[in-house]
Amino acid sequence: MSGLAFSSMRVGKKYRLINYGEKSEFILVEVVGRNDYRLKDIFSMEKYLMSELIQYGKGEDFELREIYD
Repeated sequence: MSGLAFSSMRVGKKYRLINYGEKSEFILVEVVGRNDYRLKDIFSMEKYLMSELIQYGKGEDFELREIYD
C-alpha cells in the first residue's frame, strides 16, 4: 500500500485511487462516518461512498494520491 492514509484526506480536495487495476478520480465532498466519505467523480459527476470503492478489499496495487491542479 502506498500513498495517503484515509485520515489525511480533506473535504474539497481531489484524489486518485487505484485498486485492483481500476482508477477513480474524485473530489471528497463530505465525511459521513469515522471511516467513510462521500465522493463526487471528477468526470461523470456521479456521487458515491468510499466504502463502495473498496468493498472488495485493497489489492496489491492499492494507491491513494492527491491530485494537484
